Amino acid sequence: MNILIVEDEKLAVRKLTRLLEEVAPDFVIKGATPSIEATVEWIAENRAAGQSEPDIIFLDIELADGQSFEIFNRIDIKSTVIFTTSYDEYALQAFKVKSIDYLLKPVQKEDLLRSINKYYDLTGARTGPSPAVLPTDLETILRKLNQPPVEYRKRFLVKQGARMLSLETSEIAFFYIEEGLCFFKNQQGQKFVIDYKMEEIDEFLDPARFFRINRGIIVTHQAVMQMQPYYNNRLALTLKPAFEKEAIVSRERVNEFKNWMGK
Repeated sequence: MNILIVEDEKLAVRKLTRLLEEVAPDFVIKGATPSIEATVEWIAENRAAGQSEPDIIFLDIELADGQSFEIFNRIDIKSTVIFTTSYDEYALQAFKVKSIDYLLKPVQKEDLLRSINKYYDLTGARTGPSPAVLPTDLETILRKLNQPPVEYRKRFLVKQGARMLSLETSEIAFFYIEEGLCFFKNQQGQKFVIDYKMEEIDEFLDPARFFRINRGIIVTHQAVMQMQPYYNNRLALTLKPAFEKEAIVSRERVNEFKNWMGK
């Protein structure tokens, strides 16, 4: 079973990938695209190469360059679609296209199982047991045991004047973008520039300790002093040490952020 994931948040891609590996290990993720433009290009190139269509596309609604419904206006989608989103306001519109289900983020394992079984029931594509009761065999266990543990960055090398410092990630309060450069502040409020893109930094960090609240800010639990509602279903954070700009949790990340803060 071939899968395409359309999602502009790398953390969400990783989480959905892990869930799929758990509930449907026979699924093969053929690609992950972050935008309308990239998705249209991927599907067109896949067809031009004579490759089979993805059986299922897991499609986020709010993408970097607009709402994913535009994809259906740009190219004929032959795959079954399962939408993933933080909002329930698009449900009616979602079912007007080739969608069989609508999963609210953060996606839960039980809901994902239900959607996969729904796909099997509607298409008759099941060739084995339901994913909800997949047997645990020796091959699956060995494959999981042989997977190397994920290694997250423990230190960053930064400049301070003419000196180079190696700082532990445990000393960092939050990362942010300013005038096209990435910085972080440590727990004491010192500011350091870092020679990585925010997307790269996000990949380096342990998601249990760091959370990307929007495209330009990654926070730790200790940095969040206060949360309050903000217009358009977002959250405004007060950070420590002091942050001179607004720290706003994007609305598509609010539910996941609340869950993360509660752990």
